Amino acid sequence: MTNRILVTRSSLPLKEEYIAEIADIWDSHWLTNMGVKHQKLQQALQQYFGVEQVELFTNGHMALELSLQALNLQGEVITTPFTFASTTHAIVRNGLIPVFCDINPVDYTMDTEKLEALITDRTCAIMPVHVYGHVCNVEKIEQIAKKYGLKVIYDAAHTFGVTYKGKSTAAFGDVSCFSFHATKVFHTIEGGAACFKDSELGRRLYQLKNFGIRDSEHVDGVGANAKMNEFCAAMGLCNLRHLDMEMAKRKAVVEQYRKLLSGVDGLQLSPIQQDVVPNYAYFPVLFEARDFGATRNEVFEALAKAGISARKYFYPLTNTFDCFHNAYDVEETPVALHVSKNILTLPLYADLPLEDVKQICDIVLSCRK
Repeated sequence: MTNRILVTRSSLPLKEEYIAEIADIWDSHWLTNMGVKHQKLQQALQQYFGVEQVELFTNGHMALELSLQALNLQGEVITTPFTFASTTHAIVRNGLIPVFCDINPVDYTMDTEKLEALITDRTCAIMPVHVYGHVCNVEKIEQIAKKYGLKVIYDAAHTFGVTYKGKSTAAFGDVSCFSFHATKVFHTIEGGAACFKDSELGRRLYQLKNFGIRDSEHVDGVGANAKMNEFCAAMGLCNLRHLDMEMAKRKAVVEQYRKLLSGVDGLQLSPIQQDVVPNYAYFPVLFEARDFGATRNEVFEALAKAGISARKYFYPLTNTFDCFHNAYDVEETPVALHVSKNILTLPLYADLPLEDVKQICDIVLSCRK
């Protein structure tokens, strides 16, 4: 391999296609503030997801943070520490208290068998995370939320294009939030969305992402500036046209990994979930050093030495972040702690050559002692 292999690489439409998509912006001079491209993408995503309402944002984090704010919550939010910083930070930045539920050791989503025991009279919501494109136990979460009158806000950043029993992950919970960051299966360069049913929630979200402005003469809320611009929306319109091809290419890469790494002692591969149509967003491998003969970190270093970037994703756990000053007991989430110390996501993107996948796997397997 003469070129460095990154853990991911953004897919792009043909340059000519994107230029054609943005050409009329030069006629309108409308660059942001919910312009034509923004509206077209919003409508296209409503249709794609099969949901009633979609609100677009400048990034996925603002979709999460402002969704929590729009729900006017107070108290504790049960979530998982096995996630990106954004999930936990969105809770804390709203003055809410995160309560960490452990993950299950199979698909790394929230362990719903441990969820109900964490509910107190201060609990106001549950924020589960669909990890690596694996879908949470949405039925059990809905059942528990209804029993206790809790809101459910899904961090669905990893599941664009994923369906469960024929239903998009965008349709679960009170709100499902997506990231359209450049590294995702579907991207708008930077961007995000919240999907929901409640029209009043939509009104509040729209207002919150636009400084709290209700109309040209009234500002009756304190909001942020989280509007998606027209150039990002145009990229989304282009990429949505090619999404099926994008996922098909990623599927071929995943199948090559599975062919070469399945059945190896000490390696746990990403599970194939029943009733789920995946998007092939990530390829995580859990290394059990006692059986495999090498640690996750040793494999990481061997790949790096060969110019291959894997990712310790997610490490560290959010409940161990320095910014929280040891406020949380990581021993309360032992499965998440173990997984975070032993998991590695291998390079995966649509145009990753299959021969490169073989060389990556050869290096991984060469680490066995």
